[in-house]
Amino acid sequence: MRATFRQTAQAGLMVLLAMLSVTAHAERKLLDQVVAIVDDGVILQSQLDARVATIVDRLKAQGTGLPPRDLLERRVLDQLVTEAVQLQMADKMGMRISDNELNETMTNIARQNNMTLDQFEQQLSTEGVGYQQAREQIRREMLTSRVQQRRVGERVRVTDREVDNYLEAKQAQSGNGTEYRLAYIFVRVNNPDDKAEVAAARKKARDLRQQILDGRDFREVAVAESDASNALDGGDMGWRSENQLPSLVAPVVPQLPVGQPSEVLSNKSGFHLVMVMDKRGGKEKTLQQQYKVRHILVKPSDAMTEQEAQARIENIYQQLKNGADFAKLAKEYSDDPVSGSAGGDLGWVSRGQMVPAFEQAMLSAKVGELKGPFQSRFGWHILQVQDVRKQDVTEQTRRTDARQAIYRRKFETELQNWLREIRDEAFIEYKGKFAPADTGDGKDDTTDPGADTAS
Repeated sequence: MRATFRQTAQAGLMVLLAMLSVTAHAERKLLDQVVAIVDDGVILQSQLDARVATIVDRLKAQGTGLPPRDLLERRVLDQLVTEAVQLQMADKMGMRISDNELNETMTNIARQNNMTLDQFEQQLSTEGVGYQQAREQIRREMLTSRVQQRRVGERVRVTDREVDNYLEAKQAQSGNGTEYRLAYIFVRVNNPDDKAEVAAARKKARDLRQQILDGRDFREVAVAESDASNALDGGDMGWRSENQLPSLVAPVVPQLPVGQPSEVLSNKSGFHLVMVMDKRGGKEKTLQQQYKVRHILVKPSDAMTEQEAQARIENIYQQLKNGADFAKLAKEYSDDPVSGSAGGDLGWVSRGQMVPAFEQAMLSAKVGELKGPFQSRFGWHILQVQDVRKQDVTEQTRRTDARQAIYRRKFETELQNWLREIRDEAFIEYKGKFAPADTGDGKDDTTDPGADTAS
């Protein structure tokens, strides 16, 4: 009897253990999982799912067709990997986005959509996006943009001679102020000396163009196939005036009918397609309001963290509020060597000449008012508008537009190079279904330091 009871008890225990094992296994399936390791951090399946859902909703709202789910997931994961590398870089550099700065950005986004902040939050809720989720995504985008401006911006220089050459080249053209809404597809070539790779990339670009001519949506093709950084935005490049067109497409776009893809264009980086999605006329203003501005800049550096820079600018601000001389403090503390030596004087400034954060503070300041401290991609500022006037700035505007167009072209090229470099230097390991297949050559194929992907 005792043996029978012991056998029955053991059998029951085995059944119970089996049930617990099944239950534990079922519970494990409900838990989150790591889909990629990126240097000191990880990307979770839940993060990937959330980003995919956001992109799917946006593409559906645009009327853009969706690629297969597995392809979209892989492209979004590559985007998250590149983002993670930049966010870790921002953290190591001590970069932070304050709640006040984030709140101001959210308010501006709402205003640009003709909404109050409450209406914007309600709209996000209607679209199934939590407000806090949207805030955190905007925070990440602000951080990656700041890292890019810091690291890539320091590589880009535009000389007066380049501006002169640009204007001379444009003088022969009959630009009429037309603006173009462009979309773009890029097929990358990693090694221009590899004839087989070049031929394969050229064939792919031609095939994609034919698919578009046969009726496939350009933006859908960009999402699924483009190697450009804006691929998951449907290749959208926004509105560009003639003098802002990238040099590769500048000769093509003015003659390109709306809705028709260009011929395949090529340079050393690969093959390109562009489409004019829409166009509109433009008017050039000759009179602009200008602001006589002076400022003090405190710039984070290897010797000064973001927090230390913020503390210093706040101390300077208090001194100014207590009656200290602006010019004297600018000469002593400003990290802008040109204006600092002139007591912070920037001269007369027009709209569009300064970075957005600086311009916003300048436009909202009354004459004589101290504005700040506020942060731009250059560092922490305090500014003062000393006077306002109306001025004919046609020539200055031409040169400023030319300089910005050249800078933007150079920046876009350098950004792609830089993104590839930081991925090459990062440790990236994909997990689960995203892990590379075993090639059978005995090599470890689970790590991917610097996969070649769209960013």
